[in-house]
Amino acid sequence: MRNHLRTFMLLAALTALFVGAGYAVAGPTGMLIAFVLAAGMNVISYWNADKIVLSMYRAQPADERDPDPVVRAYAADVRELAQRAGMPLPKIYIIDQDQPNAFATGRDPQHAAVAATRGLLHMLDRREIRGVMAHELAHVKNRDTLTMTITATIAGAVSALANFAVFFGGRDQDGRPTGMIGAIVVAVLAPIAAALVQMAISRGREYEADREGAEISGDPQALASALRKIESYARGGVHNPDAERNPATAHMFIINPLAGRGGDNLFSTHPATDNRVSALLAMAGEAARAPLRHSRGGGTAVPVTEERRGGPWGS
Repeated sequence: MRNHLRTFMLLAALTALFVGAGYAVAGPTGMLIAFVLAAGMNVISYWNADKIVLSMYRAQPADERDPDPVVRAYAADVRELAQRAGMPLPKIYIIDQDQPNAFATGRDPQHAAVAATRGLLHMLDRREIRGVMAHELAHVKNRDTLTMTITATIAGAVSALANFAVFFGGRDQDGRPTGMIGAIVVAVLAPIAAALVQMAISRGREYEADREGAEISGDPQALASALRKIESYARGGVHNPDAERNPATAHMFIINPLAGRGGDNLFSTHPATDNRVSALLAMAGEAARAPLRHSRGGGTAVPVTEERRGGPWGS
């Protein structure tokens, strides 16, 4: 609940930034023109988000009939994890990239897809892959991809207004010019502010997906181990050329696919991996200390956890 409230507040901040920039640039007319253009592009993205992104990465469908046993296990695990999460089975894809990584896309759980790279399937063990895909299913279940689409719409409108300011200068709400200095301030600061809000939203959703993904898989330590390995490979020089060509999609991946280049971390959409790992290990420790109860039907004993406190997830 806290993360949803934070996301709403950040989206409200982006909207306020957008309105203020619109008035500074060209009054209500400039604001309306920029919003219509940005919204039009993003409406197309909303209805076709999964197809657009999957096409960018040349993703191919994967299922349990694939000749590669690793791919078959991957598809079977996604099916089983989706059932455990009580959600529709998303479309399952594989991306022919060496860098281990994964993402989820789609406007809602009924129109969603998850994708993993071949690097992920061949560089991580099965427990770790399950942890990663449970994280992506948590994104789908929480409709995070929709949140990021809305954020991109407003941030895109702010950027459009900033570009407009460069060429036409700013105007106040009565239509009087505010001067080139004001236009430059809007052009420089508005996109930066929009990027900061986007980062805050994405980082908050990553922490939440880590928590819920660990609950779905029942194995926080596996996800923690996977995050460490993925970042190690990305920083160690295993690049994702398609991500480098489409940096706007970086926030979708479980670990920043651009992390192999130091400058990309300046405005990273992902929280620090060490912080994510620490939170997951703390979660695993709480589960280990919790009393056990038997699952329904006399099955395996599972831990009973108290209300969570502390860490990036709050109480």
